[in-house]
Amino acid sequence: MAFNITQFFPSLNLLLLPLIFNKAGFDSKVSSFFFHNYLIGKKTQYFWNNFSSSFFNVDIGVGQELALSPILSALYLTFILHILENQLKFLKISILILLFVDNSLFIAQNKSLSISNSLLFYSYQITFSLLDRFGLILEYEKMEVFHFSRSYRTFKSPPLDLFSIRGPVLYPKNTWRYLGYIFNRKLSFHQHINYYSNKVISMVKCIKILGNSVYSFVSRS
Repeated sequence: MAFNITQFFPSLNLLLLPLIFNKAGFDSKVSSFFFHNYLIGKKTQYFWNNFSSSFFNVDIGVGQELALSPILSALYLTFILHILENQLKFLKISILILLFVDNSLFIAQNKSLSISNSLLFYSYQITFSLLDRFGLILEYEKMEVFHFSRSYRTFKSPPLDLFSIRGPVLYPKNTWRYLGYIFNRKLSFHQHINYYSNKVISMVKCIKILGNSVYSFVSRS
């Protein structure tokens, strides 16, 4: 199951970050002085032609353009993951978690699709509650579920119903596109190769057209 955190960087709790630094073992001077001054107490002002606004406090989130943004976001997520893994381990929920900053995956491995869906259901329930306590929200529009199978027979993937815990009903697709890759249920990558090979052929044809229409643009076979 793939899910995304809505507005991850702007939603980070700046008052919580110094506490996370202390918990991670950073010197109190670093957490309470440097990062507190670095993140909190910032102001901005807007200009439009001859108009200038008053100053506004911008003590909200961590901007992606900041040099320390990757480090701060990683520390924030590490603290959440530590709590999540302990809760899943305590409840004996066997699940694999992969994170790509605000893009995340829950991977359940079981011969039974119903058991896999149950593991994903309870993992989502715990994650949703935990993220809500940290002021983070899941983006329902980008949530997807996909089932892989080594079975040679055709099978019908059951939907993952999260409606009872304030989530959507996720219907598996025949193919799944994630982070630039196209997967099918057998992991044969045929759809992925076909898609990008056709894209390359289209680009080559466009280059030939440009070569005949743009001055000094030479097309070579």
